[in-house]
Amino acid sequence: MSTLATLDKPNPLLERNAAPRRWRLRRFLSNWLSVIGLVLLVFLILAAAFGPAIAKSWLGLEPNALRCMSLEPPSRSHPLGCDPLGRDILARLLAGGRVSLAVGVLVAACTTVLGLLVGLTSGFFGGIVDSTLMRFTDTLLAMPTFFIVLAAAAFLGPSLFNTILIIGFTQWMVSARLIRSECLAVREREFIIAARVSGQTSFGIMRHILLNVISIVVVVATLAVATGILTESALSYLGLGIQPPQSSWGSMLGGAQGYIFTAPMQGVYPGLLIVITVLTVNFVGEGLREALDPRLAGR
Repeated sequence: MSTLATLDKPNPLLERNAAPRRWRLRRFLSNWLSVIGLVLLVFLILAAAFGPAIAKSWLGLEPNALRCMSLEPPSRSHPLGCDPLGRDILARLLAGGRVSLAVGVLVAACTTVLGLLVGLTSGFFGGIVDSTLMRFTDTLLAMPTFFIVLAAAAFLGPSLFNTILIIGFTQWMVSARLIRSECLAVREREFIIAARVSGQTSFGIMRHILLNVISIVVVVATLAVATGILTESALSYLGLGIQPPQSSWGSMLGGAQGYIFTAPMQGVYPGLLIVITVLTVNFVGEGLREALDPRLAGR
């Protein structure tokens, strides 16, 4: 009787093998921090994408329009008040969100692609290829990255395109290191050895390795989003990032530094949005890592 009862019970491992996508989704949803982070991140993206148009059509608010008194407190027409130049803070936060989130996503794409190419190539081929690529990566890691970013921004000039380019090409080294170490571990596993013995091409074997390191790639990408937003904020704060009248959360922080004691909310709003965005991206990345990692399939 006990044997029949045992056979009637669903086997979680068989369920995962039969429906891996459903199991991954269930595992992601079981992490409540990741779910909250995803909801907040989607809200921020939607607010940045459609918020400026809604604010303009419904409230008549534009990010660069001078329509109120300097440092005017919150009111019905200006829900978050106005900045020192008489521009609506809510409209500028929504417009700045587009810039900051776009920088984060594009920097993450650039960083992840470069790190994946270097890390996968180095980890797969090993030998002199690995030594050459990693020595080059270590040399760049040994340099003060942020000072290189500052020097490049000063040399190329501040603009949105230059900011994305500079950050993307100076932040890929950690990604390459992480992906390379994961590839070195995966390439010695039994199924990769079996693929080599069966005569699969190098491209096919690299594809197998990539599918098994996708979780670390997702984590690297989410970390790069946060790094891109923070670095852009620092550059804009120092006047080398997004230039006025275009707004970003970092440039708004920089403009609020002279009003810390007289109007502290000028810096609290963009600073809080930067913190929330970075935290939500990290929470989502952690949830995706747990859901996509094949080594957790048996747990």
